[in-house]
Amino acid sequence: MSLITGVLYAALIAYLGGWYLGQWQGNFALLLFILTMVTLVYWLAERYKFRPAREAAAARLLEQDQARRGQLASQGISQVDGNVEEARARLLMQPWWLDWTAGLFPVICAVFLMRSFLFEPFKIPSGSMIPTLLVGDLILVNKFHYGIRLPVINKKVVDNHNPERGDVIVFRFPVNPSIDYIKRVVAVPGDEVSYINKKLYINGKLIEQMPLAEFYDEDSMRYTLQYSEKLGAAEHRILVDKDRPGYIPERAIEQFPHREMCRYSGEGVTCKVPQGYFYAMGDNRDNSQDSRYWGFVPEENIVGKAFVVWMNFGDFKRIGFFN
Repeated sequence: MSLITGVLYAALIAYLGGWYLGQWQGNFALLLFILTMVTLVYWLAERYKFRPAREAAAARLLEQDQARRGQLASQGISQVDGNVEEARARLLMQPWWLDWTAGLFPVICAVFLMRSFLFEPFKIPSGSMIPTLLVGDLILVNKFHYGIRLPVINKKVVDNHNPERGDVIVFRFPVNPSIDYIKRVVAVPGDEVSYINKKLYINGKLIEQMPLAEFYDEDSMRYTLQYSEKLGAAEHRILVDKDRPGYIPERAIEQFPHREMCRYSGEGVTCKVPQGYFYAMGDNRDNSQDSRYWGFVPEENIVGKAFVVWMNFGDFKRIGFFN
């Protein structure tokens, strides 16, 4: 068993190493599920086979020691060499391969359940959601807000809230579902959404942009126009780069499902959102690859609702809830 456990750990290290180095795309949910099942097998084997066997061996040792002491006592010998308790403790001790498998099962199982059904952590990798979220923000995503889904296969089994305009969502990228994206929902099924000349319209109604102080981006060391926008119940901030064109180059547009429901022009884009889909955009409007480029977000791709920055090691002031 120690050899099998060593091989499993070697395979895990190789997999994680290749994932970290970008040799292949990883599926962390599947990996965590496999780890949970493997450690469960070891935990059950420990509870019902290995530990009872060790306890039986320790009990036999005590019986043998007591019988030996009884024989010696009958011969008038009361002082007996040997520390039976030390030997018994060694017999009861878990071998390393059980300590690192069965012993980890409760922790891995708790993480798997929490990540699958409650909250999942993510790290913001790009600036598409500036100024709401900055690169390096560590956020939590509410996995049950939109309903309960089975892990790995992402099949919804219990409905809850529907995504609303203004929600910040994490979803599996429609072009490559192994990658997670984060954007803001700007339109829901049945809406007609337009982004014309850097103005957002929902069902023909202009979404007002209230000017704010310019935003200074420390990475690019430049100022960008900043506005307050209201989608749904909560206000949020957006950035608009006045030097970028408002239209989407034809070569940058993917051939996505329901592409016929969108009209592109030199001024921008207008789309009718089909049932079961959502239209998502980044708050950094001119620096975001979003639904304008690759189309609608399928409802089954949604992972959850992002709601709090729990850590940013470069700026502790970033910790807190956001709209």
